Amino acid sequence: MRINNEIIKENQERMTKTEEAYQRELGNIRAGRANASLLNRIMVDYYGAPTPLNQLAQISVPEARVLLISPYDKSSLQDVERSILASDIGISPVNDGSVIRLVVPQLTEERRKEIAKDVHSRAENAKIAVRNIRRDMMDALKSSEKDGEITEDELRTLEDQAQKVTDASIKNIDKLTATKEEEILEG
Repeated sequence: MRINNEIIKENQERMTKTEEAYQRELGNIRAGRANASLLNRIMVDYYGAPTPLNQLAQISVPEARVLLISPYDKSSLQDVERSILASDIGISPVNDGSVIRLVVPQLTEERRKEIAKDVHSRAENAKIAVRNIRRDMMDALKSSEKDGEITEDELRTLEDQAQKVTDASIKNIDKLTATKEEEILEG
């Protein structure tokens, strides 16, 4: 029975990692307001080495729709600006010689609805991943029962636990989705 509880625990951790990956994905979606996580994927060529922007500069949000990037090394300002222009965030940087400002444009209602649809499709993908993990978990439990490691009654109990873990994970994904959708549509 202990081995099978480990199966559930291990798969619960996989589901948690899926939720975390989904949350990181949501952080990269621009919702019409400034959020430092928009810049998480930007790499700057700093003295020949690709370095994450958030390690080269302080990123702050002085206003609701403005990101302020203050490089620790002012000589890297041009490299930071080039990296932002080359990225896929779609915001033009404003360089004043000491800091870079990114003004996040206001989203149109149509664009908000498109982004909300995208969030829903990503949520569905995360839920599919969780359901696949549940399927793997159920297969492992049935295999344990078939091999005589657990009884049929223990199998039913463990399947119920597996379903509860799955339901909790899907509920968390739904919560994350609702929060992001509210943020997008509220603007």
